[in-house]
Amino acid sequence: MRLLIASLLVIFGIALIIAAFVVPPTGVIDPTVLTAYGETLTFAGALFGIDSHYRNRNK
Repeated sequence: MRLLIASLLVIFGIALIIAAFVVPPTGVIDPTVLTAYGETLTFAGALFGIDSHYRNRNK
């Protein structure tokens, strides 16, 4: 379950980073906000993935 959540966080974070470069700034949300949020989700997903890797390594 943790691996699924980690994968979804990484995928969604990367999608937001790409969206920050592709979407024109027509709305209220600034692309830098999307980029920062995408980087945060990517980092959280990476931490989940590293945690899962080392938890399953010793079994």
